[in-house]
Amino acid sequence: MLIATFTLVSFKGDKDPLHKRKVDAQVTEIKDGKPKGNKPGVDLIEFKNGKVYSSFCWDKMEFSDVKYAINKDSTFTDEGEEKHYMEVEAITTNDKNETLNMTFIVNGYDIEGSYKLVKKDVVKKMFTFTGKEKVKAKKEKKE
Repeated sequence: MLIATFTLVSFKGDKDPLHKRKVDAQVTEIKDGKPKGNKPGVDLIEFKNGKVYSSFCWDKMEFSDVKYAINKDSTFTDEGEEKHYMEVEAITTNDKNETLNMTFIVNGYDIEGSYKLVKKDVVKKMFTFTGKEKVKAKKEKKE
């Protein structure tokens, strides 16, 4: 009976604040501490059901959906507008024993962060990104 109660409480149906959010981002590879190349890559980042998907991470490193954790979640007022601030981390390891560490800082509709591919404590690839959430335009009712 106690286990059933905990199960019902933990699956109350509430989604986290990132659920169903989509972000368009520009990705830059970092090599020896400096940006590599002069044209950033394009990324579509999607958060859904506690997992994050990055089209860039799939295309470049073949990592799919990764479970994420919101490590910091706060709300603040900026120039009269209420904004949400979150620090998010997602870590996974593939069958090649490579670990992908994704970090995100979400500030209102803006997002920035990094993707780091590590094998045996050595960074193989590192990328930084910045982007903005895709916001659906609300349809106006005609009277």
